[in-house]
Amino acid sequence: MSQWSQVQQLEIKFLEQVDQFYDDNFPMEIRHLLAQWIESQDWEAASNNEAMATILLQNLLIQVDEQLDRVSQEKNLLLIHNLKRIRKLLQGKYHGNPMHIAVIISNCLREERRILAAASMPVQGPLEKSLQNSVVSERQRNVEHKVSAIKNSAQMTDQDVKYLEDLQEEFDFRYKTIQSLEQSDKNSALIKQEMLALQAMLNTLDYKRKEVLSKIGRVIHEIDMLMSNMLTEELLDWKRRQQIACIGGPLHGGLDQLQNCFTLLAESLFQVRRQLEKLDELLTRLTYDGDPIPVQRPQLLEKVNFLLYNLFRNSFVVERQPCMPTHPQRPMVLKTLIQFTVKLRLLIKLPELNYQIRVKATIDNNRRFVLCGTHVKAMNMDESANGSLSVEFRHLQPKEMKSSAGSKGNEGPHMVTEELHSISFETQVCLYGLTINLETSSLPVVMISNVSQLPNAWASIIWYNLSTNDPQNLSFFNNPPAATLSQLLEVLSWQFSSYVGRGLNSEQLNMLAEKLTGQQVSYNEYQLSWAKFCKVHLYFFPKANPRFPVTLRYIMGFVSKEKERILLKDKTPGTFLLRFSESNLGGITFTWVDQLENGDVTFHSVEPYNKGRLSALPFADILRDYKVIMADNVPENPLKYLYPDIPKDKAFGKHYSCQPNEVSKPSDGGGKGYVPSVFIPVSKILNDSRDPHSPSDLLPMSPSVYAVLREHLSPTVIETAVCCKLFDS
Repeated sequence: MSQWSQVQQLEIKFLEQVDQFYDDNFPMEIRHLLAQWIESQDWEAASNNEAMATILLQNLLIQVDEQLDRVSQEKNLLLIHNLKRIRKLLQGKYHGNPMHIAVIISNCLREERRILAAASMPVQGPLEKSLQNSVVSERQRNVEHKVSAIKNSAQMTDQDVKYLEDLQEEFDFRYKTIQSLEQSDKNSALIKQEMLALQAMLNTLDYKRKEVLSKIGRVIHEIDMLMSNMLTEELLDWKRRQQIACIGGPLHGGLDQLQNCFTLLAESLFQVRRQLEKLDELLTRLTYDGDPIPVQRPQLLEKVNFLLYNLFRNSFVVERQPCMPTHPQRPMVLKTLIQFTVKLRLLIKLPELNYQIRVKATIDNNRRFVLCGTHVKAMNMDESANGSLSVEFRHLQPKEMKSSAGSKGNEGPHMVTEELHSISFETQVCLYGLTINLETSSLPVVMISNVSQLPNAWASIIWYNLSTNDPQNLSFFNNPPAATLSQLLEVLSWQFSSYVGRGLNSEQLNMLAEKLTGQQVSYNEYQLSWAKFCKVHLYFFPKANPRFPVTLRYIMGFVSKEKERILLKDKTPGTFLLRFSESNLGGITFTWVDQLENGDVTFHSVEPYNKGRLSALPFADILRDYKVIMADNVPENPLKYLYPDIPKDKAFGKHYSCQPNEVSKPSDGGGKGYVPSVFIPVSKILNDSRDPHSPSDLLPMSPSVYAVLREHLSPTVIETAVCCKLFDS
């Protein structure tokens, strides 16, 4: 069953999460119509390879054209219209940047896998439970209800002001009519009766003025209470959900709902402001002793302006945190001289502001880093699929300034990755006579100068966003708090599921808990220190390698050797599984089961592959070409089935870089008539391993055996003994 078919069978609460990340950047219609084809392409590899991304974009457009031909024959007018629009959109949006769509599709597929994993988990973790608190959902509904009620009250007050205006015009006309009469006519009984009627009308005007001012005051008070309590809490909750989403948690929804609330409140406040201006206009035409307008109006107007200032300041948010397109699952880690993207939104969506607000991006004030690239852009409603008033910076690069003291070279990795920085944004809103300066900042980011620092930096980002709600504590690592083990394990499970499409089970979580604490402990009670996590975090965050990720979804994960043997012992000989190494931080290994002539089961584990060894060969090719030489010197590949029973080529075939038997002719093989060569990883196993002929005849060793040998052998002998050989074929 395809991944998309599994997604369509989810419960409605999970389908709503899926709906949140499909928009005009990658329309859901294309995901649905081309599900099988999309899932068969390696979008993750293309996100770092422009040539590959260009080919995939061209093929995607071809696939859309084929769907257009099909629906044209079926005369499905609506689908024809949508596909033509989508094709034009994809062509125009990504023609100059094909890697961008590869990143988007890769992210969508990964997020689908995370949601499928979350749906299959029997129990939610503490963090995810807190994000789906029923009290929070009830408050969201209350906020929307109150905002709607406030909007209705402001509109009803508009009618009261209009009635007051009509009443005053009638009074003004009748009063001026009497004033225009001759003095002799004013003494008539009819005129005296009219004067009594005017006095009654003036009393009514006074009552209505007080009533309108009272209603305006109530609307202002309701807005003030809503902003001070529920709306502020709702915004803080959204920011917390964003923090958790950045470290692998559920996608944070609710920003569109907040935008609707902020916009309606701003419209209501501007409406009240116009009502107060109308009262001022009525005041200039008529006033009297005890008139409430000159007494109450200035105070109410001051309060309205104050609320508008606060509403606008809170509405300026970072919608998408800084992130390098090359590492979409590692936001807030920025490499010097590498472009990153960041998106901001003004939650007050008013047409008058379109293209009128220019946002400037800066970094810190310590002058250690500067931002290169386009750092001033105008907010608009045209670039976002949902028409929000937003701006996206796509070409910013952090650059480190040269240190006059020359201390840069003395900084260690922990100093670099525990130093937090902030990307700041400022703008100015000028509207209806108001000028409001707005400022906001990203969550703390970590700067790195080399991709090897990425795991350390990502560990810092996780620890910060797991441990604090404070969005701007740049001195956090001066005294970092401990984290609850249960929450940390939940985050590590999210990290795993984002790559492999499933979370960690209870046995794997127990193994990680022991790895973190060195003992069996209660998840909910144990507090883990940052210093302790630093010693082992590389075990959970393998170093980045472009040849690595395509295989991650097939990794069994964090499995002990004992559990590994239990899983394999009853399987067909040649069944193997992939797991992270227990001792080689960031390493990956595979173990297969074999059967001896006497029927006994035996297991073979290969020395873990790390980034250095994977730089020579893609891991999928290693699994395809791996050979074992037995005592009779006949090489064979012992890897037949990926656990539990998936044929190896079916699991990894689409990730092979080439076919080993497809050797080019000398004339087209490249240089000077040479026959091209390929590298094949080989291990040698002897029937009588008690008497090896040479160090190179030894099996690839486990880290524990290697540790013992290291105490007794020289580094040269160890290197000869434990390294898998690469034979030139």
